[in-house]
Amino acid sequence: MRYSAPLTGVAAALLLATTASAQTNESESLEVNMHEVTSKGVNDALGTVTIESSEFGGVLLTPSITGLEPGIYGFHLHENPSCEPAENDDGEMTAAQAAGGHYDPDNTDTHQGPYGEGHLGDLPVLTVNDDGEANLPVLAPRLSMDDITDRALIIHEGGDTYEDEPHLGGGGARMLCGVTPS
Repeated sequence: MRYSAPLTGVAAALLLATTASAQTNESESLEVNMHEVTSKGVNDALGTVTIESSEFGGVLLTPSITGLEPGIYGFHLHENPSCEPAENDDGEMTAAQAAGGHYDPDNTDTHQGPYGEGHLGDLPVLTVNDDGEANLPVLAPRLSMDDITDRALIIHEGGDTYEDEPHLGGGGARMLCGVTPS
């Protein structure tokens, strides 16, 4: 049986994140409220994501979110600390558009996933179980706590192939957003 690279990467990330969850540095921890977002604004929070520095390097993101459909969702760190709607390139109001693009301080302008050389904002996909809960931690090995502050965490409809085609890995609309504290 053959597994695709994204699925194998997800399995590896889950294994590392589960192992890493018991070995984090408690002195560095942030909790981010994740709000439902629409083209009209920011709505109620559906849960939180706790972010901690990991002894393995990188940061561990542990979601505690309910009320989503089961499946895989794109998960990214965006450049601006805002979840407000804004106009997209076509002049349409778009949910959490004020968050800007994926965090990409090296201007790679490429989408290669959390283990590639592209955007630093590419996080492992978020998995929602059959009960509509996202609670599996994910490890972002290339990020530091300094990278995380004053940004937006966004959960996108649909999965993520970590490729540039289709555009940004095929992820869909921005559906949940939280601003990381400074």
